[in-house]
Amino acid sequence: MPEAVLRAPCKINLFLRILGRRPDGFHELHTLFYPLAEPCDELVLDPLPAGAGCRVECDRLGLGSEDNLIARAWRAFREAAGSAPDLLVRLDKRIPVGAGLGGGSSDAAAMLAYLNGRAGERALSAQRLAALAASLGADVPFFLLGRPALARGKGEQLVPCDPGLSGLWLVLVCPEAHVSTAWAYGEWDRLFLDRPREQRVTDFWPAEAALTSAGMGAKSFSSFSPLAVGNDFEAAVFPAHPKLRGIKERLYGLGAAAAAMSGSGASVFGLFRGRERALSAARGLAEARVFVQQC
Repeated sequence: MPEAVLRAPCKINLFLRILGRRPDGFHELHTLFYPLAEPCDELVLDPLPAGAGCRVECDRLGLGSEDNLIARAWRAFREAAGSAPDLLVRLDKRIPVGAGLGGGSSDAAAMLAYLNGRAGERALSAQRLAALAASLGADVPFFLLGRPALARGKGEQLVPCDPGLSGLWLVLVCPEAHVSTAWAYGEWDRLFLDRPREQRVTDFWPAEAALTSAGMGAKSFSSFSPLAVGNDFEAAVFPAHPKLRGIKERLYGLGAAAAAMSGSGASVFGLFRGRERALSAARGLAEARVFVQQC
C-alpha cells in the first residue's frame, strides 16, 4: 500500500486581464481563478530510505526529473521547515500540459499541503506556506487556497470570492494542442505591450466596470454576467492557433452563455444554463477531451 495518494485538481480563469509588464519582468494580472474537480492529477507517494530525497516518476516524457515542480516543492519545504520525509512520487498526469489549467502548480501545492500536514511542530504557518508556494509559481498559492478567488499581482495576491455561478454548468474542452506560457506572454508583449491601454481592451471588457466596482475585497458578485468572462491572451494566441478560436465559436453555437480560453491556453470552456444543454454540447465536441461539471 502506498504511503499516500494525493489528488491535484485543475483550475480555469473565468476572466484574465493583462495590465502590463512589471519592473521585475513579470506581468501584472487581474484574474478570477475557479477550481475544477476534473481533470486532476494523482500523486502516489511511497517512502524511500533516509537520505534518498524526493524522486518523481512519470510516464510522460520530461516530467520525471529533479526539475519537476513536485521535487522543487519538496526541496523548498525541506529547506524552510528543516526536514521532509524521503519520498518516491509516481505522477499520473491527467491534466493536459500546456492547457492553461495549472496542472504543475496544483501538483506542487498538493505536495506542500501533504508535507505541512505531517510536519508536526515544524509545520509552517499559513502565511509562510503561501509565501513558499508563491516562490515556486504564481498559481501555486491558489491551489493551496482551493476555492474561487480574485487575483492580482502575478496571480499570487488572492481574495476568496463567490463568482455567482450557481445553477450553471461548465463544459471544459481540452484539444490536442499545446501552448507555451512563455511564448504566449512574448506574443502578447509583441502585439500589445507598447499600445495605449485603451487599445488593449478585448471584446468582453464592457463589463470591466462591474468587476472593478466589486473590488479586490469583494466576497461575491451579485449576479453572473456572460460579459464578465474573457481572456486577454486570446488576441495573441488565437491567430497562431485558429483551432482554439473555432472551439470557442462552437461552444457559443452549441448554446453557451459565455466561453473563453483558460490561462494562456490551450483549453477552452463554456458556461451553460442547464445540464442538458451542457451535456448536448459535450456530445457535439466528442473529438476532444471534454469534461462537464455543475458549478
